[in-house]
Amino acid sequence: MGETKRNIAVLGSTGSIGRQTLDIIAEYPDLFNAWLLVARSSADLLIQQARQMRPHMVIIADEQYYEYVRDALEDTDIEVATGSAAIAQAVTAPEVDTVVTAMVGYSGLESTIAAIGAGKRIALANKETLVVAGELIDRLLRDSAGSVLYPVDSEHGAFYQCLVGERMEDVEKLWLTASGGPFRTVPRERLETVTAADALKHPNWSMGAKITIDSATMMNKGFEMIEARWLFGIMPDDIEIVVHPQSIIHSMVAFKDGSVKAQLGLPDMHLPIRYALGLPDGRLASDCRKMTIENMANLTLERPDFDKFPLLGTAYEAARRGGTAPCVMNAANEIAVAAFLQDKIKFTDIYRIIEQTMAQAPHVAHPTHEDYVASNADARARAASMLAAQAV
Repeated sequence: MGETKRNIAVLGSTGSIGRQTLDIIAEYPDLFNAWLLVARSSADLLIQQARQMRPHMVIIADEQYYEYVRDALEDTDIEVATGSAAIAQAVTAPEVDTVVTAMVGYSGLESTIAAIGAGKRIALANKETLVVAGELIDRLLRDSAGSVLYPVDSEHGAFYQCLVGERMEDVEKLWLTASGGPFRTVPRERLETVTAADALKHPNWSMGAKITIDSATMMNKGFEMIEARWLFGIMPDDIEIVVHPQSIIHSMVAFKDGSVKAQLGLPDMHLPIRYALGLPDGRLASDCRKMTIENMANLTLERPDFDKFPLLGTAYEAARRGGTAPCVMNAANEIAVAAFLQDKIKFTDIYRIIEQTMAQAPHVAHPTHEDYVASNADARARAASMLAAQAV
């Protein structure tokens, strides 16, 4: 690590990944400084974090909370702003070294594009950025003035670590591990009646509500497959999803000579966040919980059930089609998951809304940023219309 502190912008600081990122910044006060904190609408927690971390700036994305946050921090020297344009501008500030993109869903795209344009180091925890616009992000990174993207997801961090020192031309396959979520052993027919409360009971990980529902449908693993496709330049059919209920093996790389590398660790998101923040200088030593032989004594692997979790197949179809297809899929998923969390639809309706939206939405093969914006808006409107028609 360099002699000066790295200034970190934490986008989504009040979410699960954001809070754990702040844990690590606090754990290494000589190395990191929280320069910018961004939250969507969790104003009280953002205020609490600002008083604890003393950043240069905080941004509350939802403008209705701006005056509340501003007034609460009036006795500090912390700058307060609001809106998506403020976020995109703040991440380009010359003082910012690293941008942790942990905002949920499509909302992370604009700020990631801005950070790339400014040549920032990016710790990517917002998988939807690459799901929605992987082709565009890939092109922008190749054309950027030094911007580097490091994955924060445990699975993609595992791939990254397994591939250090390796040649991609020697890789045969990526094995992307999945816990199987809360419904791995639940009979398919019972999924018609499961509730949001049932779906939020993840067996291994403590995550936000939206990503936990995505884990229950296994859409999250479809997103991660598309993310891996762009992070590592590998085709979707060379990425295989494997269910690993213990969440100890975080992913594996199979090579053409028959060998396999795996990265193991306890199911704790502090580990991949710590690894990403330490790059490119090396690992950050910690007194965190360590692996034991007992943790590895009973590890199992199994193939996923594509019939029971049809969104896995939907994700592969979208990845193969490319263009705006993954963007449409993500937009419809965000609308459907929000409706399920509000008890407006059944769990299995999530599949139906996504598949129908994808069947109806226009397709652009080689989209620009403007095409993604239009595709996202159109798909959301179509999915919302389906929900409204169902409610009549």
